[in-house]
Amino acid sequence: MEKKRFAVLLCAEDSEYVKKVHGGYFEVFVKMLAEEGETWDVYKVARGEFPKDHDLPLYHGFVITGSCSDAHGDDEWVRHLLSLLRKLDSLNKKLLGICFGHQILGRALGGKVIRSPSGWDIGVRTVTFSPSLPLALSSLDLPSRLSIIECHRDEIRELPVKADVIAWSDKTGIEMFRYGDHIMGIQGHPEYSKDILLHLIDCLIQRDYIIDDLAVQAREKIAKWEPDKEAWKRLCVSFLKGRL
Repeated sequence: MEKKRFAVLLCAEDSEYVKKVHGGYFEVFVKMLAEEGETWDVYKVARGEFPKDHDLPLYHGFVITGSCSDAHGDDEWVRHLLSLLRKLDSLNKKLLGICFGHQILGRALGGKVIRSPSGWDIGVRTVTFSPSLPLALSSLDLPSRLSIIECHRDEIRELPVKADVIAWSDKTGIEMFRYGDHIMGIQGHPEYSKDILLHLIDCLIQRDYIIDDLAVQAREKIAKWEPDKEAWKRLCVSFLKGRL
């Protein structure tokens, strides 16, 4: 049987901390998603490294990661990524978008991404699944609500035509969406551990992206709540591997 091959489209730069402790963001995703016998590649798209058109048919699916860049921005690599995602959609490839990846997928398919009017969402938040989940998703027997790590200030405001909201929170109306059987976006970070988020909070303070009060609130949330990492892993793996 042919080995399944996947690629991570890395939209962020690795920090020294994440490289030292986790081996980089690519390894964080591989740890969550990879199974025995698979091949996983990485393309550092934020640096302009993209797969060649003739290689696209080799892959069963792609994961689009978070980023410090804006999904509603006009950077050259962002425009290139939008073009690639539309091409992958036309090839019916499995696409799983996380945070920025979720937003850029929404934009690529015709939706609208904006700066959230209610500001940053940093910490652990509970999302609620739609009671009318696709049959395949409901077969996973997930609880109706799951906690997930969040770290974003943008959001999808308008979904693409033919896309369905499959989860929301009291902060963000589109926490997850599904488009056909091959595309799913998740606004939160199922791949993050708490230490990665605490590290990111420190980085955001240093860059003056957030104020100390917001950081204090975020750390309090992290101390009180545990993300449902195993359930999110099961959901993401099942979707990406075509079991949903």
